[in-house]
Amino acid sequence: MGGLADLRARLRAVVLRRMQTDPAHDLAHLNRVWVNAQAIADEHTNQRVLLAACYLHDLINLPKDDPERHLASKQSAAESEPILAEVGFSTTEIHATQHAIAAHSFSANIPPETPEARILRDADRLDALGAIGIARTFSVSGALGRALYDTTDPFGASRPMDDLHFSIDHWKVKLLRLPNEMLTEKGRALAQERAARMVRFLKDLSDEIDAPLPPDWANL
Repeated sequence: MGGLADLRARLRAVVLRRMQTDPAHDLAHLNRVWVNAQAIADEHTNQRVLLAACYLHDLINLPKDDPERHLASKQSAAESEPILAEVGFSTTEIHATQHAIAAHSFSANIPPETPEARILRDADRLDALGAIGIARTFSVSGALGRALYDTTDPFGASRPMDDLHFSIDHWKVKLLRLPNEMLTEKGRALAQERAARMVRFLKDLSDEIDAPLPPDWANL
């Protein structure tokens, strides 16, 4: 049985062949989630399970506007079983990895019950924040044909948030709230740092488009 480097190489080869990608969910995303997970994990973490969960959690990747998107994590967990068996995982390891994969998605409504599941959820959400989070937001919004912001009221000072049409609205609806939803102490600290970077960007943006940023955006 090889070490983590060998396992990572084998899993990367699998996802390159099988994973359906979009601008925000590709091999680069999986690499970043693994880096994030390592930053959160400690000496008690099962690194093999965590590594496999990081690289197989988006095997089934449905578009954000797909009505069955909430099923994607469960489908990814199911698809992972023969792959995990092929790379030599025990039944216990397979079940642990599948749980982490299935529970990583908030919309799946599966409580993460293991350290690896909690770490994966936080690591995946960290990739929606910070500099890479800014890039991913606009990349996905462009692919979906969404505007950057409402030109008449960019930050929703006097209108309801509408992140189905305006990219920046998604920050207030979801992304800037993520730090408070993190499950690990390290994940929460990293998320707070990254969210602060996004708020600094918003302040620069508000200056450039001549629209004041409401104070509550920085205190979500």
